[in-house]
This record gives sequence, structure tokens and C-alpha cells, in this order.
Amino acid sequence: MDPQVAAREKSVRSVNVLVVGEALVDVVRDGSALVREHVGGSPLNVAVGLARLGVAATLAAHVGVDRRGQAVRDHLAASGVALEAVGPPGVPTSTAVASLSAGGAATYELDVDWNPTFLPDPSRFDMLHVGSIGTVLPSGANLVRALAEEAAARAIPVSLDPNVRLSIQPDPSVWRQTFDLLRPAVSHLKMSDEDAAVLFPGASAQLVADTLASEGRGRLVALTHGADGAYVASPAGAAQVVARSSEVVDTIGAGDAFTAAMLTWSGRRAWPAPGMLDSADLEDVANFASHAASITCSRKGADPPWSHEMVEPTRAATPVRGSRPPGSSAGIR
Repeated sequence: MDPQVAAREKSVRSVNVLVVGEALVDVVRDGSALVREHVGGSPLNVAVGLARLGVAATLAAHVGVDRRGQAVRDHLAASGVALEAVGPPGVPTSTAVASLSAGGAATYELDVDWNPTFLPDPSRFDMLHVGSIGTVLPSGANLVRALAEEAAARAIPVSLDPNVRLSIQPDPSVWRQTFDLLRPAVSHLKMSDEDAAVLFPGASAQLVADTLASEGRGRLVALTHGADGAYVASPAGAAQVVARSSEVVDTIGAGDAFTAAMLTWSGRRAWPAPGMLDSADLEDVANFASHAASITCSRKGADPPWSHEMVEPTRAATPVRGSRPPGSSAGIR
């Protein structure tokens, strides 16, 4: 291993991140008779992405005692993720049937159980990441929100990826309410332009990111646009990054790889307050996270990169300065 990579891994391994949410098996149909199964779930993918980039990661999730549950356990162990099984016994492992379009984009049908009987003490960790289905299912949403609020009260950074899935909760107002309830606790936010369209209908996605970055104590906000790149903002600046060039096999897990890389970048720098991140910092994090996402898009399933694959990419970001009128919140709740 390259000595510089080894040094980065050693330093970031001292950071311990708790990821809370669903673990499932993606059943992938590509229009033919071929069906492939991959372990997935947005929070699980983030935990795996963190561990592969050298961060100590623990996943709190329900994993069944069945064939697919064993596949989940094996997958986590292979990447070095610690598992805390928080669901009731006897419940099958959740699944997501992903149908791929001709261009490789995925749509999902989900069969997910999320009914945690407990969640770990956040004081054992340096950061908490939550997201997606586990934040909206009534059986566990209140427990997740209480955990995020407790972490924030202890000055532990809290990361959120809403990862809206209308196929499992078709009422957009539920996703909006969940986001608004979690929002005060969140210091690091990643969302797609599709998420923004559901959470803030009719508003400019960039204005959404700018406003969320600047409110309260400030946030690091990443807004991803798929093939059109990403926009990253903090109270002190912003950067626009073009999508990195790669052969797209499919897009499963690309956003989760982006999130994991964004958090890894922050962990390597001892979780700087978002207000300290200027446009040069945002260029760095945008490029690093975009690179991780592009590697994931170049192979089948949610398969985020390992640290040795993350050769420092050529800068492809444009700093954006003066783009946010102070206090501007037009169209934003």
C-alpha cells in the first residue's frame, strides 16, 4: 500500500461512525431473464463505503436470520463494518427489487422491515449518519429522530441523506415532515436533486442547498445531479463539480458512495465546523466524493471504492462565490 494512503487510513481509523438504517438485498432485473442479488440499502452502503475508505464504521440495522441475512453479514464483514442487529428476531431480511433502464438507471420496489428494539448510545461514536427508509417508517422513525437529537445535543456531528423513496412511502408530506423534524440536528446533508424536488417543490435546488447550508449553526450540504455533477455548499462558500468521466454500468449506490466519501473527507480533518469550509475546501470534498461515485457507477451493484482505488483526481470543480444573498430563503420552508 502507498505510504500516504496508509497514513491517511491510520489517522481516519481513529474516527468511529455510527450508521443507522435499513440493510437489505437488491434483487436486480435488467430486462432479461437474468436476476442478480447484491447486498444494499442506503445506510448499509454508506457504512461499507466508509469502512472501505478507512473509517471505523458500525451499522445498526435489522438483519434477518436467513440466507439473505447471512449474505448481508458476510458482506459487512468483508468490508470491515461492525454490525449491531437492532431488529426483532424471526423477521426476514428486507429486499429491494431494482429494475434497470437501458441507460442503467434504477427504479425500486421495496419490501422493508424497520422496527428496531433499541439503538446504540451515540456517545460511543464520533459521528452519526441516518437516512432513507429508516427515518420515515412509523415503526422506527421516532427512535431514529430521538437518537439524532441526542447526538446533536452532545455536539456529535449528525449526517442525513433523505434518499426519498416514494415507492415505499408515497406521501411526499411524510418525507417533508420527517426532514423538517430532523433538520435542526443535522450538520452534514447530502441529497439528490430528486430529493430536493420532493422536499421543496417548485424551489430552485441550488437555492435549497444554499439556504440549508447557511441556516442555524451552518451545514455542509451536497446536492447531487447525477450525470450533471454536484453542488456543494457551506456558510462560507460553494463549489460546482462536473460529473467525473467513467463508463456507467449502473447507478446503484453511487449517491451512497458520494456520502461516504464526503464524510471520510470530513473525518480526516477532525470534523471541521461547516462554517470553516471555504470554496477551496469545498472543491476538495466535491472532487473526492464525485470520484468515489464515478468508480461506483463503473461496476455492477452498490460496490463503493476502496481507499487504494481513490487516486487523487484532477480538480474538476468551479468555486462559486457570492451566490447566496444573506438570509435568502425564497421558496424554502
